[in-house]
Amino acid sequence: MSEKTWAAVATDVKYTEIQELDLPYIESDAGILKIEIVGVCGTDVSYYRNLKEPMILGHHVIGRIYKIGDSASKRWGVKAGDRVAMEEYIPCGQCTSCRSGFYRLCPDTNPSLGGIRYGATPMSVNPALYGGFSQYMYLHPNAVIHKLPDHVPSVEAALILPLSNGFEWMRIIGDVGPGDVVVIQGPGQQGLACALAAKAAGAETVIVTGRNSSQKRLELARELGADYTVNTSSEDLSKRVAEITNGKMADLVIDVTSGGTQPVISSLEVAKTRGTVLLGALKNQLFHEFDLDIIYNKTLTIKGVRGHSYQSVQMAVEFVSSGKFPLSIMNSHNYKLSDTDLALRTAGGEGEPFPLLVTVSPWL
Repeated sequence: MSEKTWAAVATDVKYTEIQELDLPYIESDAGILKIEIVGVCGTDVSYYRNLKEPMILGHHVIGRIYKIGDSASKRWGVKAGDRVAMEEYIPCGQCTSCRSGFYRLCPDTNPSLGGIRYGATPMSVNPALYGGFSQYMYLHPNAVIHKLPDHVPSVEAALILPLSNGFEWMRIIGDVGPGDVVVIQGPGQQGLACALAAKAAGAETVIVTGRNSSQKRLELARELGADYTVNTSSEDLSKRVAEITNGKMADLVIDVTSGGTQPVISSLEVAKTRGTVLLGALKNQLFHEFDLDIIYNKTLTIKGVRGHSYQSVQMAVEFVSSGKFPLSIMNSHNYKLSDTDLALRTAGGEGEPFPLLVTVSPWL
C-alpha cells in the first residue's frame, strides 16, 4: 500500500483544492522531500491568476530529505534527515547554458518552452508532486539542492531564494562594493533582498524607493539597514538622490517594481555617468516617447536580470545562517496548508493586509 500526502492543488483560476495524492516509488537517482515551509512568490500569484492546467504551486521550498536513492545521495551529498533549501530549476545539465553555469536559462527548466520547474509544472507530468504547497515533494534527478543548518528558523530559511536573487544582482552582476551608492526601486521581497545584499557587499549608501502604498515596507527597509528611503509619490527622486549623494548620483540602480515604465525612466535619470541600471521586473507594456539619448549621453550600462546562480544561493544560505540580521521581521503571514488559497491571495494583495514575506507551513 503506497504512502500518501496532502497537497494544495490549484485546479482553476484562484481556486485551490486540498487533495490526497500517492507518494511515488523512487529510483536510485531520485528522492522525496518532506516540506517544512514554503515562501509565496509573485510568480506563484501570477500562475494562480492565469492558471492553464491544475498544478501544485510553490517553489521557495525548505525541507528535509525523507527518502533518497543511493546514487542521488552520493551525487547531492545528502542523506535522509538532512535539511535542504531547494532551487526551483530542474535543468538538463548538458546544454550550453548549463555547461556555462547559467542553468537557470536551460530550455528544459523553462515552463513556457514545455520544460519542468518546481512550482510551475502541471499535475499531468508524473509523478505530479512538483510544487511546494504539499506535505511532500518529488526530488527529480536533476534537482538543485543546498544543505542548510538546523539552527536557522523556518521563516528565515524561506527567504533564501529571494535573497539569492539579491546577491546575484547586487554582488555578482552589479559588482557592488565599498563606497558605492545603490538605488533600489521597489520595497517588496526582491527590493529588500537587494538592500540586504548591497549592504552585505559593503555599499556605502543604499536608497530604497516606494510609493504611498508602501510606507510600511519602506519602514521595514530602514529597519533592515537601508540608509535612506524615498517616497516617490511625494518626493522628486532625482533631486533627493542628488541631495543625499552631493550630486554624485548612483553607481547602480535596479528596478524591481511590479508595474509601469516610469521607474525605469527615473532609474536612468538617477544613475551617474557610466553607471549601471539593472531591470529586474517584467512590465508587459511598451515604452512611448522614451528619450534614448540619456543612455548615450551618460554612457550607461543597462542589463536585464533574472534568477540566481548556484553561487548566489550559497551566499544566501551563509547570510541567513550567520544569524546577524533580523530577517524574521520580514515574515508577515504564515499559513497552514488548508489556507493556501488565502496565502496566495494575501501575497497578491487580495487577502489579509500588509503582506511581505508570506509563507505556508504544510504541517501546521
